[in-house]
Amino acid sequence: MLSVILPAYNEEKMIAVAAETLSDILDKAAIPFELLFINDGSRDKTWQEICAARERDSRVCGVCFSRNFGKEAAMFAGLEKARGDCCVVLDCDLQHPPEKIVEMYRLWEQGYEVVEGIKEDRGQETGFRRFAANAFYGIISRATGIDMASSSDFKLLDRKVVDALNALPERNVFFRALSFWVGFKKTEVTYNVRERTAGVSKWSTRSLIKYAITNIGSFSSVPLHLVTVLGFITLFISIVFGIVALVQKLNGTALGGFTTVILLLLFIGSIIMISLGIIGYYIARIYDEVKGRPRYIIEEYRG
Repeated sequence: MLSVILPAYNEEKMIAVAAETLSDILDKAAIPFELLFINDGSRDKTWQEICAARERDSRVCGVCFSRNFGKEAAMFAGLEKARGDCCVVLDCDLQHPPEKIVEMYRLWEQGYEVVEGIKEDRGQETGFRRFAANAFYGIISRATGIDMASSSDFKLLDRKVVDALNALPERNVFFRALSFWVGFKKTEVTYNVRERTAGVSKWSTRSLIKYAITNIGSFSSVPLHLVTVLGFITLFISIVFGIVALVQKLNGTALGGFTTVILLLLFIGSIIMISLGIIGYYIARIYDEVKGRPRYIIEEYRG
């Protein structure tokens, strides 16, 4: 059986559309399935729509969080609740083309354990949003050694892969990177991002920046190494200025360098504060992990 996991946040207009579209496609392909909607603390009638879809079709299941825990938590909740031999993670807004699920499933039947959805086109995005996305994936790809420039959350995972992901103990998770990290036999399916048929995107620029920082911090320690690099840069500059000052002193041309001193103090102080900020961020991540709180709390379950 195939489990289709659909995180949903304020998607009341898309629940019925997604359920009917997916059911029609998978029925025609003769693929046994369940649709698992994860209500991530929506403030609209998303949960009521999920319950209504469940009444119309018993293959629809629903998980309702007690509050908004974020998309990563919703995806992992779906993986933990899924009963299928393989799972597909799909955006509820259907910007990931649902027809591709059939192609992914056929590849899984051939023995592939991870089928990645690779974007050929990101759809209609602003120039800033496209630049920010490219910058984020460039940083995370270099930090992890994994090329994720065109990757997405749209992918099919075999039960072995799902069990491996569910066994990971950390609280702060990055699904897209962890699905690369666990390994297994992989292949790819390309797709073009579609426009929404209803509703609006819930991702603001601020939330995307926060999402990027959180995921880089949760999966990579490269920013910590940046502190060491900044320290060596400061050391190099200090040596250069020290040599210049010593030569001027020996030549008797040393002058009062009040401006230079101020600039050096500001530069070194900035480096120190940035370094402390990076270290403090990772200490906060450690603090979150040590507390051992769950990734999410389920208020209600249907199915």
